[in-house]
Amino acid sequence: MDYSSLITKRRERYSELEEAVGDPDLFSDPKRATAILKEHRQLKQAIGIWDQKIETEKQIKENRDLAKSEDAEMAQMARDEIPALEDRLEKLAEDLQYAMLPADPNEDRDAIVEIRAGAGGDEASLFAAELMRAYERHATTRGWKCETLDTSPSEVGGFKEITCRFSGEEVFRYLKYESGVHRVQRVPATETQGRVHTSTVTVAVLPEAEEVDVEIRQEDLRIEVCRSGGAGGQHVNTTDSAVQIFHEPTGIYVRCEEGRSQHKNRELGMQILRSKLYEQKLREQQEAYSSQRRLLIGSGDRSEKIRTYNFPQSRITDHRINFTSHNLNGVMSGELNELTAALQKEEMAERLAEAGM
Repeated sequence: MDYSSLITKRRERYSELEEAVGDPDLFSDPKRATAILKEHRQLKQAIGIWDQKIETEKQIKENRDLAKSEDAEMAQMARDEIPALEDRLEKLAEDLQYAMLPADPNEDRDAIVEIRAGAGGDEASLFAAELMRAYERHATTRGWKCETLDTSPSEVGGFKEITCRFSGEEVFRYLKYESGVHRVQRVPATETQGRVHTSTVTVAVLPEAEEVDVEIRQEDLRIEVCRSGGAGGQHVNTTDSAVQIFHEPTGIYVRCEEGRSQHKNRELGMQILRSKLYEQKLREQQEAYSSQRRLLIGSGDRSEKIRTYNFPQSRITDHRINFTSHNLNGVMSGELNELTAALQKEEMAERLAEAGM
C-alpha cells in the first residue's frame, strides 16, 4: 500500500506542531500541551519509519547494482548485505502499517493495577505478591514509577489484595494485556508430599482516568472513614485514616489506607473510582461498537483464564494466543517483553484486518 500521500499530510501537520511545541506559552494549558506533545511524538515516529523505509529501499537497489560489478569481491559483499536489508525492509513495512493505524487514545495513560488472590488460599496470596513484584521489576526496566494505593496482606506474607498505580510513558499500552485470571501450578512450600497445587490470581489493569473522563456526582457517593488495619507503623494503626468510598449507582466499592491522612486516602480512593468508572464506560462503548468482535487482547475480562504459570516444567502459556515460553523465571523477574510483543502482534493483526489493511 502506498502511504506517500498520507505521509505528505502528516509532514504538514508535523510542521504545524513543531511551531506549537516551540511556543513558550505551550504549558499555560497543560491539557492542550499534553495532547500536542503526544500527537507530535506519534507523527515523528511514523515519519521516521517512513524515511528509514525509503532509505533501506535505496540501499537494496544500490546493493543489487553493485552485485553486478566486475569487482568480484565488491559484488559478493553487496550480495551478502541484501538479505539483512530485505529483512529490515519487511520489518519497517510492518511497523509503518501499525504507525498509520488510528492511535488508541488510552495507550499513553498511566494505569491502576489491582491484583486479588483467587482460588488456592495462602498459595494464591503468595503468588499475588510475586506477580506484583514482577510488575514492579518490569516497571523499573521501563523507567516507570510504582505507587502502592491499597493493600490487604495475608497471614503468610502475601496479599489477599493489592492496588498500585504505575506512571510513566505508555504504561497502559504495555500493561493492559495483564488483565484476567492468572493460573499458577506448583508445589507449595507447605506441601509435604510433593503434590502440585493449582491456584489463581485475578488482575485488573485500568487506564487512569481524569476528572473530565467521567462525571461523579457527590450525591451518588457514600464515604466512610475507619481505622487502618495494615502495616505502616504506629501512626497508621492508631488513627481513623482509611477511607471507603461506595458509588451507589454502580455498586463499585473502593478502599484506600496507604496514605497517612484521610485527605490523601480520599484523593487516592477517588482516583481509583474514576478509573473503575472509566473502564466500565470503555467496556460499554466496545460492546456497542461490535458485540461480535473477539476483544481477546486487553479485554479486561476478569473471569477469563489468560495465562498459566507451570513451575515444575518452567513453562508459561498465554492461552489467548497459544503462546508458550520456558522463560518462567525471567518473567517472574520482570521480563515481560517477549509475552507483550507476541500479544501486541496479535492485536495489531486484528486491527489491520478491521481497517482493511
